[in-house]
Amino acid sequence: MAITYICRYCKTQMGSLETGAVDEFRLGLQFLTPGERRDIIAYTPDGGMTVKVVCEFCREALDANPELSLVASPLQ
Repeated sequence: MAITYICRYCKTQMGSLETGAVDEFRLGLQFLTPGERRDIIAYTPDGGMTVKVVCEFCREALDANPELSLVASPLQ
């Protein structure tokens, strides 16, 4: 069971952690609101977790073109 980080826009895997070494509290995920948790965290059938973040490339693209944040899949 692992925690995998992927970019919410381009779906690039940014890294993963084995859950034996860390838990949600050590990652600070307990500070998310219920709505943020639904939007950011997904649980896999094997008991793992996928956390949606924004990679550096997509962050730069969104910073340069803020109107892209209004589109459902801006960076395909």
